Amino acid sequence: MISPTAEYALRAIVAIAQAEGDAVVTSTIAEITKVPPGYLSKVLQTLRRAGLVDSKRGLGGGFTLTRPTDQMTVLDVVGAVDPIKRIETCPLRLDSHGRELCPLHRRLDQASELVEQSFAATTIADLLTEPGPSTPLCKSGPCAH
Repeated sequence: MISPTAEYALRAIVAIAQAEGDAVVTSTIAEITKVPPGYLSKVLQTLRRAGLVDSKRGLGGGFTLTRPTDQMTVLDVVGAVDPIKRIETCPLRLDSHGRELCPLHRRLDQASELVEQSFAATTIADLLTEPGPSTPLCKSGPCAH
């Protein structure tokens, strides 16, 4: 449904959010999220360029979120690294279809639209506070990052 890069970005944002304002270094995020450090660095830089995280070098440095978790959606994160692709014209380039999608491609686009709407309606805070038997990225109970 989403690319590995988009999931890695979501994991990273959640890990940073769980630090509750403290800066988190790449190696710690990599350990928590189980994302290869080299790839994670690229994902974090993309998130930084998109304005979702800040980074600071040196002692006490690391990554922090640029806005509260209740003001950052899953769609913001996914869209920053690998936007959901919508079908606007016939992917087969059939002249007879043009901008009128056939039933197959119309349904596929409708599914993408539903995912997009769900992601837009879900904040990072929602992911962190939703009741359930587990907490994102934690083996059990509250995280002690």
